[in-house]
Amino acid sequence: MANREHPLPTCPSGDDGGAFALSELLDGHPVATFVIDHEHTITHWNKACEHLLGWGTEAMIGTRNHGVAFYAHERQMLSDMIVSGDSEGLAAHRQSALIPGAYETEGFFENLGVGGHWLHFTAAPLRDASGQVVGAIETMRDVTERRVAENALRRAHDNLEHLIEKRTAQLAEAKERLEDDLRQRQAADAELRAKHLALTELNAKLSMAQEQLVQSEKLASIGQLAAGVAHEINNPIGYIFSNFGTLQSYLDQLFDMLHVYQAAEAEASPETAARLGAMRKTLDLDFLRDDIPVLMSESKEGIARVRHIVQDLKDFSRVDANQEWVWSNLHGGIDSTLNIVSNEVKYKADVVKQYGAIPDIECLPSQINQVIMNLVVNAAHAMSERRGTITLRSGTLGEAGSDAEQVWLEIADNGAGIARENLSRIFDPFFTTKAVGKGTGLGLSLAYGIIQKHRGSIDVDSEVGRGTTFRIVLPVHQRTAESEENSP
Repeated sequence: MANREHPLPTCPSGDDGGAFALSELLDGHPVATFVIDHEHTITHWNKACEHLLGWGTEAMIGTRNHGVAFYAHERQMLSDMIVSGDSEGLAAHRQSALIPGAYETEGFFENLGVGGHWLHFTAAPLRDASGQVVGAIETMRDVTERRVAENALRRAHDNLEHLIEKRTAQLAEAKERLEDDLRQRQAADAELRAKHLALTELNAKLSMAQEQLVQSEKLASIGQLAAGVAHEINNPIGYIFSNFGTLQSYLDQLFDMLHVYQAAEAEASPETAARLGAMRKTLDLDFLRDDIPVLMSESKEGIARVRHIVQDLKDFSRVDANQEWVWSNLHGGIDSTLNIVSNEVKYKADVVKQYGAIPDIECLPSQINQVIMNLVVNAAHAMSERRGTITLRSGTLGEAGSDAEQVWLEIADNGAGIARENLSRIFDPFFTTKAVGKGTGLGLSLAYGIIQKHRGSIDVDSEVGRGTTFRIVLPVHQRTAESEENSP
C-alpha cells in the first residue's frame, strides 16, 4: 500500500469470508503491508512483506514478532503506538497529511539486503463501526534509491560549496589586503573616540563629585545653623521653664492666702464682707482657682514640647559629634528625625513604628539621620491624594540582643511605587523622577554613599501602585569590620 492510500477496513468479528478477502487483497498488493489487532497480534502479513523482510506469512501470523523482523529484537512499531494510544511516542513522528490519524517515519536497516535499505513507514488505525480502534495497518516502501540520490546530490552540493568557499576565501584575502589601510585608520579613529569618551566620563565624574561636595557643604552648613539656633533657643526656653516652676509656687501661695481671706470674711464687717463677695463674684475666683493650674500645666507642656523639638534638632545635626565614630541609639536618631520632618509628613501619611530590640551601633549619627530623613521625606512625597502609611521596622541579624553583629532598618510606604525600569538607576547621582525644581537627584545617591561608608547595604523593593520598601543593614562594630577588611 502506498502512503497516499487510505487504511483498509477490518472485517466484522467472525466474518471469515471477509478476512479471507482482505488477505487476498493484501497479498496481491505490491507494497509490503501487515495488520495487527487490538492485542498487537499480526493478523495479515502479505507476500510483499515476505519478499522484503524474508519472514514467511505462516511464521508471523498469530505472533507479535513484527518488531523482530525489522530490528532483530522486540521493539514497538508505529502500528503498536497507534493501538496503545502512545501519544508521547507518536509525538516523535510525523503525522500524515493525507490519512487522518496516520503517522509516517523513515529508517535505515542494515540487515536488509546487501548494504541495507531505507524504508518509509506509514501506519494508520483500523476502527470498527462504532469508531473504536480495533487494530492498525502499517506499510513499508523501499526508498533506498531516493535516499542514495539525495546523498549523491548532497555530496555534489558539498563539493560545490567547497569550491565556492575556496574562491570566496581567495576573494576575501584580496579584499583584506585592500582594506588593511582602512582597518588601521578605523583603529586609530576608535582609539581617539575611546580617549574622548574617557575624558568625557572623567569630566562627568568631576562634575558629580563637585555637586556632591556642594550638597554636603550645604547640609553641613544647615546642620551648623540648626545647632546654633537650637542652642540660642535653648537658653530662653530654659529660664522660661524655670520661671514657670517658680510662678507655679507663687500662685500656690497666693491661692492659700486667698483661702485664708475667704475664711476671714465671716469675721469682717458687713460692708467689708459685701465688698469682698462682690469682688469674688466679679473675678469669678472659683473659676480662676480651677483654670489657672490648667493653664500653667498646658503652658509647661508646650514649653517642654519646644525643648524636645530643639533637642531633637540638636541631636539631628550632631555638630558636636565632630564627625567621629560614636556609639549611638538608632531608635533615638529615628525619633529625632521624625520630629524634625513632622511638618513634611503629618499631612500626607501616618507613621507606624515597629521597632525590634537592637543594640547601640558604632556610626556617624548625623549622617545616619540624614539617610533616614531622605528616605522618610521621599516616602511622604510618594503618597497620592489618599492619605498613606509609612512604617519603620528594625531588628537584628545573627545573634539576638547585645551579641548581634548586624542590625537592619526598613522604611516602607504604600505610595505610588517606582517603575521597574527606574529601579536600577535610583541611586545614580542626579537621577530623579520628580518634576523640574522639585528634586536634585542627590538624596538617594548621598544615602547610598553614607551606607557604603558605614560598610552596610541598602536595597529597595518596589512595585507601581503597591509602594516601596528600603532595607538598610549596618554592622554593629565598625572597627571590627575595618580590621577584617584589612586583614590578609
